[in-house]
Amino acid sequence: MQAKDWQAAERASSRLNAQFPEFAAGWYAASLIARKLGNASDALARIDRAVSIEPHDPLGLVQRAQCLLALGRLPEACEMAAVAQRNATAGPVLLDAIGGIFNVADDQRRALLAYDRAVALAPNNAHFLFNRASVRRFVGELAGAERDFDRVIALHPADYEAYQNRADLRTQTAEKNHIAELESLIANPPTDWRGEVQLRYALAKEYEDLGEYKKSFLQLDLGARRRREYLHYDVASDVATVDWIMNAFPGGPHEIPTANNEEAPIFIVGLPRSGTTLVDRILGSHSAVRSAGELNYFALCVVDEVRRLTGRTQLSRQELIARSADADFAILGQDYLARARSERAVGMRFIDKMPLNYLYCGLIRRALPSARIVHLTRHPLAVCYSMYKTLFKDGYPFSYDLTEIGSYYIAYRRLMDHWIGTMPSAIHQINYESLVSDQLGEMRKLLDFCGLSWQNACVNFHCNPTATTTASAAQVRREIYDTSVSQWRHYIKGLARLRDQLEAAGVNVA
Repeated sequence: MQAKDWQAAERASSRLNAQFPEFAAGWYAASLIARKLGNASDALARIDRAVSIEPHDPLGLVQRAQCLLALGRLPEACEMAAVAQRNATAGPVLLDAIGGIFNVADDQRRALLAYDRAVALAPNNAHFLFNRASVRRFVGELAGAERDFDRVIALHPADYEAYQNRADLRTQTAEKNHIAELESLIANPPTDWRGEVQLRYALAKEYEDLGEYKKSFLQLDLGARRRREYLHYDVASDVATVDWIMNAFPGGPHEIPTANNEEAPIFIVGLPRSGTTLVDRILGSHSAVRSAGELNYFALCVVDEVRRLTGRTQLSRQELIARSADADFAILGQDYLARARSERAVGMRFIDKMPLNYLYCGLIRRALPSARIVHLTRHPLAVCYSMYKTLFKDGYPFSYDLTEIGSYYIAYRRLMDHWIGTMPSAIHQINYESLVSDQLGEMRKLLDFCGLSWQNACVNFHCNPTATTTASAAQVRREIYDTSVSQWRHYIKGLARLRDQLEAAGVNVA
């Protein structure tokens, strides 16, 4: 295992467990090995043997929770983590691992409690503090998160992600900012490109807050270029994907099965940074609705259905899209709802706010005819700039080059225009700028479309205590504000080529 020769470790583990079947540590090791080999079901079976021998061993209980997590059995993973926590009274490393399980399972309140205990036992551990700061940000404890990040930086000055996360927590002011510290660090950039990128994005954010737009855009441009150097990505593939989808679904569904309003998920789609999290918080503040966050289940269900249909596990993206038109959409919808069951509360509807589900609007309409699809739009240059200035942890590789952002945006608009043209009544479009200027009017139309009664809690979405883990985690703790509506106009010179590219494609950027 130390040599990472997992096949040899598997053979040795099998001999050990055959000879000493009552040795719990042997089954624990076997479970670790199975997880490394990608066999989550085997890993669970093996740790079950260990737990049956030593039912109160917190290491085994944590491993069992991690196996359940890998299998997508999130509620069970959380309950097992809770059992482990009761047995991990003095182990900060285990408590940190337990916090990580709750975090991945999106039970941020229990994650915070575990991290609190880990930090109490090891107050100078920068790793534990960083994890707690991240969860504090998710649950809206922004001042506490900033204190934790300050402490992380004091203990470990080379943790450059902490600088970037700290900059995003609040609007920096002339009296209270970190620009001098950040400029001092970037004068001799870290040898690790990731650190340089994080520092430049932090500087860009803080300069923007102070109205130093020229300096902000310079740091942003340098940081984005550096990030793009380390991405293996070709925007032409994403542009072609739109053509393949439109060819596979040239029209709307011919027949819509009888709708079952009890199974009426709400999909919020659009580009990242278009306002999807804001609308998610508005709808999620309704007493009849629960936000399940950004689920990747629908895309996974499409892949699995096409594999079932074709009997093949390896298909090109183009083949997969073409064959998805022949899917059994009833099975696809049932599969999705089964996977999402753990995200749903009894008697409540749920929101899936994965922005990239815009790719699947035609399939969603066929598989889940009761579903509501809400499409967020925003001024083209506003949303493109907002994506450009966001350092995404994962995904959205097109967002680090303005020309690639333009190409992706044009393709996205073509596909959404296609869906709306072929399914005009199935998608409710809500414009971010209109929502900011007419909050109550747009909310009423949104709730009516989703079949929800008016509730004042939706207006007071910023008071919603539930966690959010998106890039907008800090912003959604505030009432609706208009400062970001025209922020892109400060960078009109830097965005000139993007503007020309969009105009040439017929996009209105006035």
